[in-house]
Amino acid sequence: MFLSVSFYNFRNLKNDKIDLSSKEIFFVGQNGQGKSNILESLYYCAYGNSFRTHVDSEIVKKGEKEFSVRSLYQEDSGGIRSVNIFFGEGKKRIEKNGKQIRDRKELINTMPCILFCHDDLRFVEGQPADRRFFLDQSLSMYDVLYIDLSRRYKQALKNRNVLIKEKKSSMIEMYDIQLAQNGLEIQKQRKLALFKFNEIFTRLYEQVAEIDGVTISYEPSWKEFGEGFSKRIPNENEILDLLKENREKDFLMGTTLSGPHRDKIQFLRNGKNFVPIASMGQRRLIALLLRVSQAVFYSQAIKEKPVLLMDDVLLELDPEKRQRVTSLLPEYEQLFCTFLPGEPYERYKRSTTKIFQIEKGEWKEE
Repeated sequence: MFLSVSFYNFRNLKNDKIDLSSKEIFFVGQNGQGKSNILESLYYCAYGNSFRTHVDSEIVKKGEKEFSVRSLYQEDSGGIRSVNIFFGEGKKRIEKNGKQIRDRKELINTMPCILFCHDDLRFVEGQPADRRFFLDQSLSMYDVLYIDLSRRYKQALKNRNVLIKEKKSSMIEMYDIQLAQNGLEIQKQRKLALFKFNEIFTRLYEQVAEIDGVTISYEPSWKEFGEGFSKRIPNENEILDLLKENREKDFLMGTTLSGPHRDKIQFLRNGKNFVPIASMGQRRLIALLLRVSQAVFYSQAIKEKPVLLMDDVLLELDPEKRQRVTSLLPEYEQLFCTFLPGEPYERYKRSTTKIFQIEKGEWKEE
C-alpha cells in the first residue's frame, strides 16, 4: 500500500507530500489540473518509467532542469519501504530502500500497479505491436525471467537485422539459434497466457456488454503444426530450417520477416474479427475489460493484490455498465481514481475513502 508520495518539480504539481494512507483515494478536478500527474507519479515509482512519455526530461516542471519523486509504501508484513527516483543532467537514479538499483526490473513486485487510461484503446484499434506489448506487459508484471527472455530475443533480433541490412551472412546462424531458442519460449508463454486470459475476458465481456463469444485470438508468426488438440509449437530445428529457408526473403526486405515480433493478436466473435463491426462503446469496453482481466490474471498468478490506477476511464460508460465493471474488479491493495467535478463519484465512496480536490497542481482533502 502506498502511504505517501512527495514531489519536486514533477510536472505542474506543487513541491510537497500527499498522504495516501487509505484503501480508496479519489482525485477530483477539471482537466489539466494535475489529477493524472499524481497517478503518473505512482506508476513512475512502481516501474521506474512513465506511461505518458518515454522521455524523462518531459516530466520536469517548466522552467526547471531536474525532478524527483519519492514514495513510501507498506508491505504485507507491515514493513515500511521506499522508492526514490531522481532525474537531472539527462540521467536517472533509482533508489529502493535507500540503495541504488541498476535495472528497473528490480522494481517488479515492489508495488505492482494496473493502469487504466484512455490510451488503452490502442490495444484494440492500434497496431499489432500494441497488442503484443500488452501481452508482454502482463507477463512481465510478475515474472522477471520473462523480462530477461524478451530482452535476449530483442537483442538477437537487432543483431540479426544489422547483418541482414549489411548483406552479411557471417554469424547469422548464431543469431538464428538465439532467435529460435528465445522466440519459441516467448511463443509458448504467450500462448499459455492468452488461454488463461480468454477464461477471464470472455466471461467479463459477456457479463458487462451482454455479448457472448468474444475471444482473444493468438496467431503466432511461427505456425503451429497439426489441428485441434494435436496442435504443437514447432521445435528449434524446425525454426532454424524455416529461418534458413526464408533468409533470401529477409535479405531482400532488409529485415527478419518471421518470429514473435510478427505475432498477431485479434478479438474474434464467431470466428470473425469483431473490432471492425464493434461500436465505439464496445471497443472502449474491450479496452477497459482487458485491464480488468490483467488485474485478475496478475492476482491469480502471484496470489497478491495489485494497486489499481483508473484515469477517467469510467466516463464513457453508462451508469449501469459502470456498476457492472466496478463490481467485477478483483480484490485490490489500493484503488486510485480520477473524476471530473460533475461525476457521481460519491456513489463509489466508502467510509474510509479519501477525496482530494485538485486545482493548479495543488490538492485539498475534502
